[in-house]
Formats: sequence, C-alpha cells, structure tokens
Amino acid sequence: MEVRCTTCQESVNGLGGHVDCGLALSPMRFPHPVRRRRAASITLLLVFALAFAVVLAWQAVGASQHQKMQAERVLRDYSAYAATRFAQRSAGTLFYYSFVPALKAIDHGRTKLGHVPDPAHLSLPDDSNAAATAAPFYRRIRYTYEFDTATHQLVFGGAVPSATWRRWLADTVMQRLRTLPPPSMEDLASVIGGPQGEHSMLTVFTLPRASGRAQARVFGLVSDVEALNSTFAAVDTSAPLLVPALTGGVALDSIGSVVVHDARGTPLYKSAAQYASSITAHDTLGSYFANLSVDVSLRPGIAGKLVIGGLPRSRMPLLVTLLLLTAGLMIIAMIQLRRESELSVLRTQFVSGVSHELRTPLAQIRMFAETLVLGRVRSDDERRRSLEIIDQEARRLTHLVENLLHFSRSERQSVRVAPVPTLLGPCVRGMVESFTPLAETRRVRLLTSLPDGIVASVDESALRQMLLNLLDNAVKYGPDGQTVTVGLDPVRNDRTWLWVQDQGPGVPPSDRERIWEQFWRLERDRGSAIAGTGIGLSVVRELATLHRGRVWVEGAPGGGARFVLELPAAPVPVATSTTGPVPIPEPATLRVDS
Repeated sequence: MEVRCTTCQESVNGLGGHVDCGLALSPMRFPHPVRRRRAASITLLLVFALAFAVVLAWQAVGASQHQKMQAERVLRDYSAYAATRFAQRSAGTLFYYSFVPALKAIDHGRTKLGHVPDPAHLSLPDDSNAAATAAPFYRRIRYTYEFDTATHQLVFGGAVPSATWRRWLADTVMQRLRTLPPPSMEDLASVIGGPQGEHSMLTVFTLPRASGRAQARVFGLVSDVEALNSTFAAVDTSAPLLVPALTGGVALDSIGSVVVHDARGTPLYKSAAQYASSITAHDTLGSYFANLSVDVSLRPGIAGKLVIGGLPRSRMPLLVTLLLLTAGLMIIAMIQLRRESELSVLRTQFVSGVSHELRTPLAQIRMFAETLVLGRVRSDDERRRSLEIIDQEARRLTHLVENLLHFSRSERQSVRVAPVPTLLGPCVRGMVESFTPLAETRRVRLLTSLPDGIVASVDESALRQMLLNLLDNAVKYGPDGQTVTVGLDPVRNDRTWLWVQDQGPGVPPSDRERIWEQFWRLERDRGSAIAGTGIGLSVVRELATLHRGRVWVEGAPGGGARFVLELPAAPVPVATSTTGPVPIPEPATLRVDS
C-alpha cells in the first residue's frame, strides 16, 4: 500500500511513518523588502537627527562665540574708558599741581630777582593741598633756565648742566617750538629725553602766545623722570578708574593694572598689582605731556563684575561630548534596529519551523488514523504498526508543545523549578525508555551507562525536558542507524554529570557557545531539510541554570558531539520504618538497545 504525506505529498513506503517531510524553510539571508524599507527609513531618520544635532551644536558654538566676543568687546570698552580716565587725570594733575606751579614759581622768581631762580629756592603754592602734591615734584628739579630762541642763549639758575646737555636742550626746545601747534589752553610743553649716552630727564618749558612768538623767550626746568611717579601713584590710588556702580565696591588695586611708558616705550611707572590679561587698552597724555602713553589691563576675574554673568565659558567640550554621546546612542539604535530585523527574521523562521514541525506529526497521526478508520489495513501487524506510529507522533507532538510552553513561560519570566534529591539512574532510564519509540523511527540505537547510587537535586519534570531535548537533538542531526549513548559520571566535587553522546557531525568549536542562543542554528543546518525551532538547547541551558548547574558541548571520542549536563549532587534519600531509616535500593543498571 502506498501512502502519501498530506504535508508534502511525498510517498511513504509501507507503514514505517514519515517522520520528517523536509518542509523546513531555509533561513532568509536578507530581510523582507518591507522590513528593508522600514529599516532604511528609520536609519535615514536617525541620520537626519544626527545632522540636526550637529547643526544645533554648530549654532550653539556660534552663539557662544558671539556672546564671548560681545562680552570681550564690552570689557575692552571698559578698559579703554579706564585708560582714558587715567590719562586725563594724570595730565590734569601734572598740569595743575606740578608743571604750572613750578613754572609760575620760576617766573615769579625771575621777575622778583631779575634772573632765573635756583631750583632749591622755588616757592611752593600757597594752598596746602596743592603744596603737598607739588612738593615731591619740586624736590626732583635739577635745573631751571631761560632760553632766547633768537640768540640760542641759555641762562640757568643755580647749577649748570654740561655743554652736551645745553646743546641738546637748545636744539630740542627749538624743534618743539617749530613742530608743536599754537597753544590753546596749554601754555607749556614737555619732553623726556637727553643726549645720546646720557641719562634721560624731563624737560618742561613755556610756550609763547601766538601773538608774541616774535619775541621767542621761554623759560623752563629739567627734572628727573622719577618726579612723575608720585603723580601717577596718586592718580592710581586716589580714586577708582571705573565707576563704583560697575565694580561693586572692589578694591582699587584689584580692578586692573596700569603701566605708563615714555615715547620710546620705556616703562616709567607700574602699579603695585600687575595682571596678565588680553583685555588691555591704550591711551596717551598728548604731545604737550611728552607723548606719555598709558596701558590699562583689567584683571581677568573682574569680568564677573563688569559683565552680567561674566565671560561665557567655552561650551565646546560639552557640545563635543553631547555630540559623541548622540552619535554613540544612534549607533546603538542602529545596532538594535539591525538586531530587531534579525530577530524578526528569526521569529519568522521560528514560526515557519514550528508550523512545519506541528504539521508533520499531525499529518502522520491524521494519515494513519484515516487508514485505520477506513479499514485499509491488511493485517493485525499493519494495524499494530499504525497505532505505534500514531503513538510516536503524539509523543513527538507532546515534546514539541512542552518546549513551546516552556519558551512562553520563559518569555514571561515565570519558569520555576522545585529540585529535590533524586536517584538519577531509574529516573533517566525511564526517560530514555519513553524516547525509544521516537528513536526507532530513525533506526537509532539507544545505549545507557547509568551507575547505581548517584543522587542529584533536580526537578524531575525539568530534567525530563532537558534530557528529551538533548536526545531529540542527537537523533535529529545525527545519521540514521547511529548509536546514541546516555551516561552518568560519578559525583566529583559535589557535582554529577549527565551526558548524551551521538555519532553525528559534531559542533564546530567556534559555534559551541552560540548554539545555546534562542532561534540560532548552525550554518550547515539552515539550508537543510531538517526542521527545527532553535529553542530546544536554549531551554536546556535555562533549566540547567535554574538548577544551579551548567551545560556545555564538546567533541566525542571517535567523532560526534557530547552534551554534558552538570547538576548539583545530593545525599542519598532514605525511607523510614518502625526500626529506623532504611536506604532505598536502586535497580541494576539497564542497557536499552533499540
């Protein structure tokens, strides 16, 4: 009688059953076009999001730099204001409290005495405050003189400088009178310098009015340059360079530093506190005051007082960090998207494999049940064989459903085990015997090596599922007619090993860890006709972990694979009686051949 499989319509010879019709779909190498479009769309959105983040970061950097530039401009304006104020106050102080009083004293002495007075005999101003300010300058005057520009005659009061100094003084005064503009307010001029090789000094002299330039008689003085320091120090310490409303009452010497240079750039005066700052402004006292220049540098820490919020700090490190984090998160998202796509493919394969594995035993059961119902069997042997095949396929279907139920509970994290001390020999033997009908369909011989007295703490139903999964894996992927051996190793270090050894192609060392992952199958098996769900071994590892054990695969002697399940050992259980505890005997080791 020829019977055809209702799943794949292949011929089944006799009543031996058609265990595997080969309908299992090979893995999809590439995602479905819809999934590809969805993945491409999400990837494009992620790229746009990253580009948008880069643009925002760039705008933030630009805004921060612009804010910093504006704050620095404000600080430079404040610094320029401070420099201008110092220059104006210094020029006013020198004019009204040093130069003018000294020149008036010379003019007064010349009128009263008929000649230029000696520097030591110059009279101080009548006002006590003016006298106190002028006194340090008076003490530094070395020479007083009168100069006739028509005859180039110099007349000194008291000490007379060297001939070199006299020539330099006459030439300098003549040059200044020719180059200086007509006086408006100022009736005097000053020069810092001296003959080559000589010490520089300050020269101050009067300027003739525009209407009286023809008579060209001027008088003046020569003093040490250090005579100016008292004036600069008084201006620097007497009042703030910036209005108190801006500085908030900060001490004068902590607002900024002041440096005064002569026309050649030589420093003449430096404030007590000096700050290295990029916020420095420059101003000059003018040509009537020896072209002295002033540099004012604001203390870097004063920015918080002058600019609301202070100088903005650079946001570049933060923005770069955020961009790197964003890029990293997007890469992770893309990896997760790819994994999701792969998982979707695996789930599709899983559903396909489960559907086929369910259809195959159901088709077999239906086919042989239909044969029995229609009375197409020709003998009692055929009837018995049909019933055996129905029983085998029902067992296979039950085993598959148990795996699916465990997988569902695992997804919900509701898997529980209740380990108790169990004699492994009889327990494993019974499980092997229950699997024998399924092994016979592939003409597989089952051998056992189960020593007596080995006890482990296990949940019997979970152990049954683990062992049947390992046996099903060995039978499914091994050759027809092979021998599968199930054995127990003695207890070592409170651990016992239960192993299943087949004569199949084995597992490559590079894949021996990945085979325990859900939905994962060996590359060589993906395109084959062997149906599989890819969850059997993952169920074994999860149950082994719940037993506080572990499972691994290694090469078997002579070829094939050897799956080892390590379980925690337990004391030998005892039965109680009226006379005391009596050890429970264990039957002799059984060898199962099929």
